[in-house]
Formats: sequence, C-alpha cells, structure tokens
Amino acid sequence: MMNTSRFYIDGAWVSPLTRDTMPIQNPASEEIVGQLALGSVADTDRAVAAARAAFEGWTTTPVADRIAAVKRLLAAYNARAEDLAQAMSTEMGAPITWAREAQVWGGGAHLESTITAAESMTWEEKRGTSLILREGIGVCGLITPWNWPMNQIACKVAPALIAGCTMVLKPSEIAPLSGIVFAELCDQAGLPKGVFNLVNGLGPVVGARLSEHPQVDMVSFTGSTRAGTAVAAAAAPTVKRVAQELGGKSPNIILPHDAFDAAVRAGTQAVFDNTGQSCDAPTRMLVPRDQMHHAATLASEVAAAVIVGDPRLEATTMGPLISKAQWDKVQRLIQSGLDEGAQLIAGGLGKPEGLNSGWFVRPTVFAGVDNQMTIAREEIFGPVLSILPYDSVDQAVEIANDTPYGLAAYVSGPQDQARALARRLRAGMVNLNRPDWDTFAPFGGYKQSGNGREYADWGLHDFCEVKGIIGWD
Repeated sequence: MMNTSRFYIDGAWVSPLTRDTMPIQNPASEEIVGQLALGSVADTDRAVAAARAAFEGWTTTPVADRIAAVKRLLAAYNARAEDLAQAMSTEMGAPITWAREAQVWGGGAHLESTITAAESMTWEEKRGTSLILREGIGVCGLITPWNWPMNQIACKVAPALIAGCTMVLKPSEIAPLSGIVFAELCDQAGLPKGVFNLVNGLGPVVGARLSEHPQVDMVSFTGSTRAGTAVAAAAAPTVKRVAQELGGKSPNIILPHDAFDAAVRAGTQAVFDNTGQSCDAPTRMLVPRDQMHHAATLASEVAAAVIVGDPRLEATTMGPLISKAQWDKVQRLIQSGLDEGAQLIAGGLGKPEGLNSGWFVRPTVFAGVDNQMTIAREEIFGPVLSILPYDSVDQAVEIANDTPYGLAAYVSGPQDQARALARRLRAGMVNLNRPDWDTFAPFGGYKQSGNGREYADWGLHDFCEVKGIIGWD
C-alpha cells in the first residue's frame, strides 16, 4: 500500500495532523487512483523541526560518508526503477516507454553525476594563511514540479544531502506518487532520522510555509515564473537563499546547412516529447523565410507520426496533458494562434480522434508566426510548435532574445557558425546541433527563467555556504 495518506517525517511514516485530502487523478483515463493527504502549516513545522534537529549531526558527518549514503540511495533507486516508471505513468500519463527511458533515467543519471562531481570537488582548500571551507547551507525546503518528477527531485536531494544539508521535500500535489516512492527509497538507504522529510500538500500552504519559515535556510523551487515570484516574496523577510528554475520559451534557430531537414524534424519532435510539458522545450523554431513552407511540411509530417494514446502501451509516444486546467490553457492558446492569424499546419483544437476520455491534445504546428503573437510570447506547456521566419542571422538573434525568458536555446548549423551564434543568445543553456543530454552542464536560466544552477557540481555549490577561516596558519 502506497503511503498516500501519510508523510515521512523524522525517519517514520506519520499521520497528518489534519484530515484534508485531494483526489489523485490518472490524466489518461480521468480515473481517481487514490486520495492524497494534504499537509498543513503544523505538519510543515514539525518536518522543519525534524530537519533542524538533524542538521548538526548530518553536516558534521564526513563528506565521504554522505556520498556513501547517496550511493545507497542510487542502488535503491535502480532496484525500484520499474515502480518509479509505473508511478509516473499513472500520475502524469507518461507513456511507459518514455517513463522508463527518460523520466526514470533522468533521476538516476543525476544521482550518478552528483556523486561523481562530489568525489572530485574541493571541499577544503588553503589560500595563504586562510582555510576555505564549503559547508551545507542548513535546512532546505525543496519544492518540485509534476512534469519531470524524478529529474527535479534527484537534482535537489542529491546535492543537498552531499553538501550536508537536511531537507523537507514538497513534491507536486498533482503528481505525488513517484515522490512517495522516492521517500521510501531514502528510508531504505538508511539516512539518519530527520535528514530527509516529505510533506505533501498545496503550494499556497506547504510551499508558502517552507518559503517563509524562519528555520529554513534555503528554498529550491522548480515551477512556473508566477509561483516563483510568490516563493521569492515569501522568502525575502528572512533573507534566505532562493534558487529557482522557472519558465521558458526557448528559441530554436536553424541555419541553412546540409542537415536542415533533420534539424527541423528533431526540433519538432522535441516539442512533442513529454507532451510538450518541459520548461526547456524548443517551442519557437526560427527558419530562413524562404524555407518556411518546407520546414512547415517537415514539421507536419512529424506531427502526423506521433502516436497519441494509452500510456500503458509501449508503442504510444505521446500521452495526455497533466490536468483539465492544463488542457483548457492549451486550448485557449491554440485558439489565440488561430485568432491572431498564424497558419495552422497540423493539429488544432480538441482531442485526437477516438480519445474521448483523458486530457489528450493534438500535436499542433503553427507556421508564419510573428514573435508578438500570444503563442510566441506565453509558455504554452503543451505540444504546440510555432515556426517563425527570419531574414538574417542578426534578425534571428534579435527574435530569439526578444522574450522575458532565458532558460534554453538551440542552434543547428555549421559548427563554427553555431558556436558564434551561441555566444549571442541570452539563455542559460545553448544546445548546438542536437547534443546528448549532459548532466554535468549547468541547468538554469537568465531573466525570468530563474536563478541558481542545477546538475552535478553546479548543484552542489548552490547548497553550500563558503566559510573563510583566516589565520589558520
């Protein structure tokens, strides 16, 4: 029986202090698969108190022992990979193959890369007569999203643990099942009582309390820019550190080159992966104006090949959106594209044929998009691609940077040209010619896409304070 009715606090599964619950819905079938206990301010406070009591013992534990604990967590994670995949397929409608090969893989890869980075990191160093130390910042509130549950939990928990922090995790209440399994893995790994705690609940209750709590030293948040501003405002009076990974509207500049067709196809498919529910999805494709029709044709072919349907089937390549609220938002934005004169090339309003239950949408492509259209400005968080024309590289850069976001950008073209272009883009991550996922590169954005960086040693540094002991010698 999964612990949906309890929280993990101070090394034990405990009952909530209130009886508030909410239904857990499978977005593919609209079936209610369980009831989730919702934490209160009091539940949050006792989790923070447990983390605070455990901090001194954990942060003075040798770093080698902390790394060993995360290695045990990784072993437990790998042993229950299928449980995690099934949980994410159920809670977010992820196609089971995608859940295994992307969602579960991502969490495990981050545990591995954080361990590797920690083993080579300089935790203490002499500079003249001073000793420079990197120490855990303290008690951390970790608030994670529903769209990449294990990826974002691992990106926060692993570096926090190794840095010597204790923590309270609040997963998304919309997709809580995988977070509960992860808490079970932390228990199995034998972490000391109070080092890792989990409280499920609503953002305006548990998330807000973690953000404002005077005994929380840092909040690491992944989610929408709107929610991120609320977290920062709540945290400001206590001057705690806030690390945020927020929204995006990532440009994908495709230069004329021999692999143009492959770049268009790959860029389109990347928008449809995870049903478009990725903050770094390349949703604004920029192509030379004289290639607009050709690129639109290629994109429509990719859209037609997407297999939308039951996430339990291994052949399915795209599942539903996470909820009715998200479905309504995506429909509204597709309608805005039609109203504002974008050319609908594939997909459009409504559900795919034959899928009457579940929050399924049609893989959608718009061409001839102007960067001032709503579909080019707002983060849709659905499988909707906008193709925009450019007349020169300078204009492409101008369009790409003309956004309040700055999380990711993509460039395809001759490597020397792509490198030069990458330096001009205002984004925290620029991907050249469809590289493999690099879990050692920094993950984070410019502007309203947030602050701080995750992955490997970048995440470790975010959870550390730097202390100088002057006169050591």
